[in-house]
Amino acid sequence: MHRQIAGKLTGRVTKWFVLAFWIIALMGLGSFAGKLTEVQNNEASSWLPGNAESTQALEKMKPFQDPNAIPTTVVYEKKTGFTPTDLVTMKDQAAQLQDMKYVDGKVIGPIPSEDGRAAQTVVTFNVGSDGWNKMPDIGDDIHKIAKIDGGTVLLAGSGGQAIDSAEAFAGLDSTLLLAALLVVIVLLLFTYRSPILWILPIFSVVVALASSLGLIYFLAKYADLTVNGQSQAIVSILVIGAGTDYALLLVARYREELRRHDDRHEAMAFALHRATPAIIASASTVIVGMLCLTLADMNSTAGLGPVCAIGIAVTLLSMITLLPALLVIFGRWMFWPKRPAFGSDEPTSHGIWARVGAFIRPRPRQVWIMTTLALGVCVLGVLTLNTNGLSTEDSYTKQFDSVKGQNVLTAHGLADNSTPVMVVANADKADDVASAMTGIKNLEDPSKPVVKDGVAFITANLTVDSTTNAAFDTVDTVRSKVHAVDGADALVSGTSAILDDMLKANTRDSKVIIPVTLIVVLLILMLLLRALTAPLILIGTVVLSFGTAIGLGALAFKYVFDYPAVDPSYPLFVFVFLVSLGIDYNIFLMTRVREETAVRGTREGSLVGLAATGGVITSAGLVLAATFGILASLPLVFLVELGFTVALGVLIDTIIIRSVLVTAINLDLGSKIWWPSKLDRGENHISETELPPTHREGVPV
Repeated sequence: MHRQIAGKLTGRVTKWFVLAFWIIALMGLGSFAGKLTEVQNNEASSWLPGNAESTQALEKMKPFQDPNAIPTTVVYEKKTGFTPTDLVTMKDQAAQLQDMKYVDGKVIGPIPSEDGRAAQTVVTFNVGSDGWNKMPDIGDDIHKIAKIDGGTVLLAGSGGQAIDSAEAFAGLDSTLLLAALLVVIVLLLFTYRSPILWILPIFSVVVALASSLGLIYFLAKYADLTVNGQSQAIVSILVIGAGTDYALLLVARYREELRRHDDRHEAMAFALHRATPAIIASASTVIVGMLCLTLADMNSTAGLGPVCAIGIAVTLLSMITLLPALLVIFGRWMFWPKRPAFGSDEPTSHGIWARVGAFIRPRPRQVWIMTTLALGVCVLGVLTLNTNGLSTEDSYTKQFDSVKGQNVLTAHGLADNSTPVMVVANADKADDVASAMTGIKNLEDPSKPVVKDGVAFITANLTVDSTTNAAFDTVDTVRSKVHAVDGADALVSGTSAILDDMLKANTRDSKVIIPVTLIVVLLILMLLLRALTAPLILIGTVVLSFGTAIGLGALAFKYVFDYPAVDPSYPLFVFVFLVSLGIDYNIFLMTRVREETAVRGTREGSLVGLAATGGVITSAGLVLAATFGILASLPLVFLVELGFTVALGVLIDTIIIRSVLVTAINLDLGSKIWWPSKLDRGENHISETELPPTHREGVPV
């Protein structure tokens, strides 16, 4: 029945309807893909959960400060010191800044440093909810006004960070995607050894990406889906990498069937019938793994889940409908110069992976024990991992103006007036709260409380970078002191408080989402393989792969990249991606092993499965690793760390876990891996001595 459905999807007539459907989808949804940046929300406060203290404080602060207000610090520096003329010039420029469009409230400053070599002017802009995206243009206008002879002008504070964030993601729509596609094309050329076959998978992936981004655009605009530059970058890479993986598996199986069937439509029907369950199971693990992220307190993490799930769902649909239709439309000649002729020999039966299987076969227990121990040693690198978060200075791979500006303020003893600690409390306790905030390390004395509608608003400037651990410690101290004021109902917010709450939320999310993801993926594997032992083994190997990748990544970040820490969400993101994607290769292998076990027994079926899928899985792993590695081209340390670790983990999964560890365990345990199912109870097992000499040397298909 499944083969009949597969055959209808790629029949002589229906293939054209499938192609027409996707062309319409591309025209209808693809045209909105480029507008996705217009509905991004990159404001730090929008990432927070509703129950965070800083979020609750923001609600109470609305009478005092619009949540859409973006304080921006104009930082002046002149190493020779400001002249009286310079000071007059800065005052004139402050007046011009006051007259700019979107300015909210009064411009503060210029405020010179005691050494007379630095100064700051704080101007707040309010463009509504789209202000974060408008800041780059506003920044250009500021630079047209703010100049100093013989000195430099930098933009810091929330506005400066918004501008730098926009620059960091500026290559997302073009450079990043083009680089990823170019890498995939090169790998497909190497894999297929055909100058034209790569066109069909790439076209299918591009259609899937454009359609999914268009769909995400509508959900972000009309269904309140949270999308930011980070999630758009990740889903784009994920769709390209995963889509190409599915294409590799399908094309490899189609090539096999073309050698067995003269009619290409019949060959595709068999290929879809045999490959689609593995592809669907693979995509399902990714989709479900991503949806587990919706359990996160962090809105940014919770929003990433549906974004990636939508991308993978659309990609899955494209790869099992559009790509098969294109392959049968164009026929065998697309495989030129090595077309799979009907009746020709299947080369995987005596390739490198057949030889790897032959090497493992006499000594499976020694192989899997030694492999596990070696990977376990690598896991110890986790002990060097610092998950306390990255300061603004450490968040980028290059120094942006907001970082330089903050360093100037710190170096010349100026507090950043654009990112103060903010406290709201009951008005009758305002003086007590302000008193509690006095004399705290790294914090200036608080301002005079402002009272409206029974609520007091108190601010105090930090004397350290608002994104450092020192600032977070200061926030924790402020909270402990103001919370101790009876009847004040005090709440603390501000940039540092928001980032501190994000750190705590990420820690909580990891504790909740990681075990849930493991359980859900385990259930999918049990349903697919109809066994308990094999799924438990596969989950264990993927967790080992995750630990190895994190351990090696931690060592690389500390001793090679010289990164002081990782983002608090880094372990969770790496885990979800590696478990969801890493299990793919085990699914590709084990579904083939199960298929072969029914006729050959577990041990020989494991060797045949390795030989038949080894090439395509290795190619798929290289493609996915390369695409995630492209994330390192963005100047954001978090994405460099994420891309590096996921790429490393995928390679470990592909080359070591799947080909060596899982195969060795299968050969050692034999039919026990299918417990409690009735598959291969031992009656189909063929011992080494019973095999003909030719079978011992290789793995025939």
